Amino acid sequence: MSKAAAPPLELASADPSIAQEMARWLLHLGAERRLSPKTLEAYGRDLRQCLDFLCSHWGERVTLERFAALEATDVRAFMAMRRADDIAGRSLMRALAGLRSFGRFLEREGKGKVGALSAIRAPKVAKTLPKPLPMASAKRLADADERAGEDRETWILARDAAVMALLYGSGLRISEALGLKRCEVPRPGEGDVLIVTGKGNKTRMVPVLQNVLRLVQDYVAMCPYPLPAEGPIFVGARGGPLSPRIIQLAMERLRGALGLPDSATPHALRHSFATHLLSRGGDLRAIQELLGHSSLSTTQIYTGIDSERLLEVYASAHPRR
Repeated sequence: MSKAAAPPLELASADPSIAQEMARWLLHLGAERRLSPKTLEAYGRDLRQCLDFLCSHWGERVTLERFAALEATDVRAFMAMRRADDIAGRSLMRALAGLRSFGRFLEREGKGKVGALSAIRAPKVAKTLPKPLPMASAKRLADADERAGEDRETWILARDAAVMALLYGSGLRISEALGLKRCEVPRPGEGDVLIVTGKGNKTRMVPVLQNVLRLVQDYVAMCPYPLPAEGPIFVGARGGPLSPRIIQLAMERLRGALGLPDSATPHALRHSFATHLLSRGGDLRAIQELLGHSSLSTTQIYTGIDSERLLEVYASAHPRR
């Protein structure tokens, strides 16, 4: 374990030994585990809240020795306190994961074994179903004419429409669409598949519709910047890499124009792709491959969406309702 110096932390609820180990733990997570700054911030906040609770719960500042002797009842009391504050299940799960990570760090450093953290079950998290768009709305999002009144250059409107057409037409993640090189996108009539690099640097083959390729080609023809074969096919207003945020902002403008809910995001187009395929009789395993899901259980959330739609039809149309 690296003994790299860590910036000092001040904790009113814990003695300096805990503060020092906490600082080293966060440094380790950032430098060696490469966790994101937001995750580090959340883990640090969760541990501080736990230490504040334990200080109040025990009536004294938390020491390393006392923390190592943590009991399951102490952890459950902390989780109950957080739950009473209407904290969502995912946040509770993250808090427990962070505390366990800190406990493992202390154990590897020879500062004691916090066995109570392993004895606590992670809270259940309710599965939230993605919210697909109606077919007609999903198609309109890929129509550059829907934004014709905006004070934006024509090629930018064509670019945004082409990206959204790929998200809905091929079920791509926004990062996958923006990561496409020009040489990876066939011209209309010269191919009907894309080789996409997804999560974990895994590649997969997905079909692409000819009308989607025509939208991409329309954008390429209008783009004022050179688009080398090995460079990204979608570029920003100044010719540099196109940020996902730009597509998100374009979707926000279209939401207002089309009267769509806040759930209508670029990622919702991917959800719509899967749901609409399933509703038309698509095979779940095939949809799993198209989406690049490593587990079928991830894809199965769409069966819940389709079941909801079928129940709505049943409730509204059954003659004995």
